[in-house]
Amino acid sequence: MRRLAPEEWSGLVMLVVCAGVSLPVILGWSVTTIPYPLWLALFAIAFLAFVVAALASSGLGRWAYGLAIFAGWVLLLTVDFPGLLPILLVMLAAFGPDLVTGRTTAVIIAANTVVIGAATWRTDQGWQNTAITTGFYLLIQIATYFSVAAISREQRLRGELSEAHVELQAQSVLLEETSRSAERLRISRDLHDLIGHQLTVLTLELEAARHREGTESREHVERADRVARDLLADVRSTVGELRDRPTDLARALKQVGKDAPGLDVDVEVEGDIVLDEQQTEAIVRAMQEIVTNTLRHARAENLMVDVRRDGLMVMLRAADDGVGASGVRLGNGLNGLTERFAALGGAVEFDGEQGFRVEARVPVR
Repeated sequence: MRRLAPEEWSGLVMLVVCAGVSLPVILGWSVTTIPYPLWLALFAIAFLAFVVAALASSGLGRWAYGLAIFAGWVLLLTVDFPGLLPILLVMLAAFGPDLVTGRTTAVIIAANTVVIGAATWRTDQGWQNTAITTGFYLLIQIATYFSVAAISREQRLRGELSEAHVELQAQSVLLEETSRSAERLRISRDLHDLIGHQLTVLTLELEAARHREGTESREHVERADRVARDLLADVRSTVGELRDRPTDLARALKQVGKDAPGLDVDVEVEGDIVLDEQQTEAIVRAMQEIVTNTLRHARAENLMVDVRRDGLMVMLRAADDGVGASGVRLGNGLNGLTERFAALGGAVEFDGEQGFRVEARVPVR
């Protein structure tokens, strides 16, 4: 079972507080100026709208947030004794930084303050008590807004830092592979151009000497010729090995997912998989995009990545234990991933029904 994130616990506590401060009216201890069932219906609307605003997309969330605020104003203005009910509006103001701009939140706080002042004035407490109560709730709204805004900014920066960390790990892996490939190519060229050339000359010289007179000389020359030819074959074998030595794919993918904040990344790679440089880059970039999206959207604790050969294809399968996505919409990152694999003759598929799953494949070369 997935554990709730701190912001999810915070939302639950806010809902409990909203229900708690409304309890006197719900239980009938405070008199309402509108029919009691209608007041309860408005409370239910405000409560549900608050939940929708917390969970829905930004567009629907803003409409639900506006409805919750309006319902909160009506609820506060239709009770004879507000008690702690103004805390409803404080909670709604605190939720503003995640949905609307700072200017809009300032307008909401000002409107909330007017409503709290009007509701308090109706209880005949005098202008002094009304001013004190209204000012008190105004200060609470402002303090809560800045606290939530600071926390939201910290979470956003932490998320950006996590994504930058994953990208840096992927770039490090690819740079290391590029450097290794360049070094292997340089060594192979040096071996071929220098040692290979000299041994070839030696073989030609010995071939010419073999035709000279003298049995002993001929025997030694033939033996030297065999040694030179064997050495030349060994050099060529070494050059081929330097060119074709495969990347440690498991180590590379584990490096990309290493130290991902709050995410346990498990990587399994079949031992006999050999990829060329383009395929390796595609797989590493896929791993980067998968880890980044998991950190950004999934709210997951575990990510499982498995790479193995399936017939004529090399398959990468990744699955997390997060919230998933009922309708998968491809952004720039996933579109770029799809295009990268398509260019190599492969394909990518996504599924967000239970967690988020990615299956990417490239043909064996």
